[in-house]
Amino acid sequence: MSTEQALAKFIEHSVTWHQATAQPLTAWADPASPSPCQQQWLAEDQVSWLPVAQQPAADFSNIEQALELMLHPSIKAFYSCFYAANMAAGHPRGKLALLLPWNQDDISRLQENIIGHILMKQRLKQRATVFFAVTDDANIMLSVLNSTGEVFLEHVGKEVSEKVADDLPSFLASLTPQVYDACFD
Repeated sequence: MSTEQALAKFIEHSVTWHQATAQPLTAWADPASPSPCQQQWLAEDQVSWLPVAQQPAADFSNIEQALELMLHPSIKAFYSCFYAANMAAGHPRGKLALLLPWNQDDISRLQENIIGHILMKQRLKQRATVFFAVTDDANIMLSVLNSTGEVFLEHVGKEVSEKVADDLPSFLASLTPQVYDACFD
């Protein structure tokens, strides 16, 4: 299964689960920075939303040129499929939130953060990783090891050592939907 297929399957399962449990997908939103996935305003700064396909898909060639590094295809696929808010999920190891881009401006910020993250890893003489999810522990994220595509728990500033999946599609396939928790903000 490809990253795109695994992410689409998790998103479909999550949307269905949220509807079946009457847990609407809501997010904080800035009226000056709307998203294609917004459905309706619920309050001054809250919207309901549903994931939508990116059109056109995000392009990461600028990062690859700036860093003189090819990003792993799975991470490019992950960040170029959908516009959405962060999506909560459960994994056998604990809760997490998938970091999905809200709109085109968010993709630009994401790309800047990926560049900064990889430059930090290079300065620390560590293997390059690209984050894709946060956990309820602010010091631990989930990342793809750029050279192999394996998924690791990553402690901020540390070399990755705790592998949780052989690849991003199998990691995504292991997730269950959850309600987004304020601990991820």
